[in-house]
Amino acid sequence: MPADAPSAPLFHPGEPILKDTIAEMTYGAVEAATARGAVALWAFGVVEQHGPHLPTGTDIYIPSARLRIARKLLAADGIEALIVPPFYWGVNHVSASFPASIKVRPEVMVELMADVIGSLGGDGIRRLFCVSGHGDADHNRTIFRGVEKGSIPGTIEAAFVADDALFARIGVDQSSPHALATVPQDDPTPPGRYADVHAGDWETSLMLALNPEVVHADRIAALPPTNLSADDLAEWRKGHDHARRVTPDGYLGDPASASAKRQ
Repeated sequence: MPADAPSAPLFHPGEPILKDTIAEMTYGAVEAATARGAVALWAFGVVEQHGPHLPTGTDIYIPSARLRIARKLLAADGIEALIVPPFYWGVNHVSASFPASIKVRPEVMVELMADVIGSLGGDGIRRLFCVSGHGDADHNRTIFRGVEKGSIPGTIEAAFVADDALFARIGVDQSSPHALATVPQDDPTPPGRYADVHAGDWETSLMLALNPEVVHADRIAALPPTNLSADDLAEWRKGHDHARRVTPDGYLGDPASASAKRQ
C-alpha cells in the first residue's frame, strides 16, 4: 500500500453488498454529487455456484468490496465517486449445468445495461467505470458490448476496466475508448502450477477476508486440490456439461490453502 494511502481500514469484514451505493442515498444527495462532477462505479457479477463452501453470490461480493475500496482511494485523490448497485443477472456459460447458476441472454444484458447507463447520463453522470467479478468470457464480452452501446457521446462515456489478459482472452481491442486496461499484474497461476481459477485459494481467501459470515468455513479443510492442467482448464471453459465433468464439486483450485490474511 502506498505510504500516502489513508490510514483507516479500506474495508470492514461483513459489509453488505449495497453499502455505500446510491441505493443508500437520497436522490438529492445523488443530484448534488453529480453536480460536483462525481464519476460512477459499477460492479458486474453473477449468481453462480462456487463449490460446497462459498456462496453463489461470490462474484458479486468481491467486486462490490473492491469498488468500496476504490471509492475511498479516489476520495483520497480528490475524486468523488458514486457506486451503482451491482449487476448480478449476468451470463453464465461455464457453470450453466449447475443449479443456482442463473443464466441471462447476452442481448438482454446489453439492453438493460444500455438503459441503466442512459439513465445515469440523464442524471448528469459523465463518466462510468465498470468492473467484473466473474471470469466467464461470454459474460465479459457482453459487459464490453453493453458499455459500448450505453455510452452516449457528449452525455456519458462508459469504460470497462480490466487487465490486459482478460481483454486479450475476450478479443477486445485495448485502443477502444471503452476499454481501460489496469496495470499488468503477475499471473496468479504461473507456468508449472495447477490452475486455481474458481472457488479455489484466491477467491476463498478473499471471501474469508471480506465476508466471512457467508463462507462455510467448516467445509474448506476437507476439499482436496483439483490439480488440473491447462488442458483441463480449456476443457472446463467449454462450459455446461464439460465443466461439470471436469469439476463435479464446482470448484477449480485449492480452497484448503486459503487464508484471510492473503487478500
